[in-house]
Amino acid sequence: MAYVRKNAGMLTGAEKRRFVKALLEVKRRGEYDELVRMHIAYFSSDGEHGLRAAHMAPSFLPWHRRFLLELERALRRVDSSVTVPYWDWTRDRTTTSVPWTADLLGGNGRRSDHQVMTGPFAYREGNWALKVGVTDEKFLTRDLGRPRSPIDLPTKSDLEWALKDPAYDMAPWDSTVTRGFRNKLEGWGTGGGPSSWRNHNRVHRWVGGAMLGGASVNDPVFWLHHAFVDLQWYRWQRRHHGARYLPAAPPGRDDEQHGRIVARHQKLPPWDVTPDELEDVSRIYRYG
Repeated sequence: MAYVRKNAGMLTGAEKRRFVKALLEVKRRGEYDELVRMHIAYFSSDGEHGLRAAHMAPSFLPWHRRFLLELERALRRVDSSVTVPYWDWTRDRTTTSVPWTADLLGGNGRRSDHQVMTGPFAYREGNWALKVGVTDEKFLTRDLGRPRSPIDLPTKSDLEWALKDPAYDMAPWDSTVTRGFRNKLEGWGTGGGPSSWRNHNRVHRWVGGAMLGGASVNDPVFWLHHAFVDLQWYRWQRRHHGARYLPAAPPGRDDEQHGRIVARHQKLPPWDVTPDELEDVSRIYRYG
């Protein structure tokens, strides 16, 4: 039977405690840091050679859907009642609202070095040392809202802009695409500065600290953020009945994207699964 992923703002005190406890245990076992390593390994961009599976590509959504399932399965091996909650950043928009509470993810980083000092993932609690990353920092950092150069979280209208697009993705299937649901949700815009970060990307920027770059998985909010992004794919599918993942077939040999993106029926590395097989997960989970 399918289990339910809940809005983080609707979790009971007991559900929060069980989620946090399971997450800390997955970290203690070393499984969490393997997921950080995996995300770093697949953090490639348009300009790099080879296959782009996780970012700046059509498979951004199925890759992260499968990635979320990796963590969720690890959590449920610890406690079968636990699922990954989602953070609705169109509703919970302040630096003190869910999920930034002491009983869930803890709060903002301190002004001097952005180190998170509250909640179960604060370094001083002794359970959340960063062991895999692109810097030498051992403690979790956040810079919610970027006070020195403020930006806002995406709004419902920002999400609607993406959700109303009937095409899943468009050639050239990268970060430069201006049409198609995938990139409008992933959030690569044209130009520079804050206006070029939309939806998913903007949230990473708003949280700041560890959420910037390939090691963003080090902040547990990564999973709550991506669960909400995954929910948008589910909503888009329901709105545009019959709309499918694109491209259906791989780009030809004369296409600059040949061998660089995952088509609907191709395997999605590092797993033995295709985007086609990840389009319907209703037998695994649903959103509440």
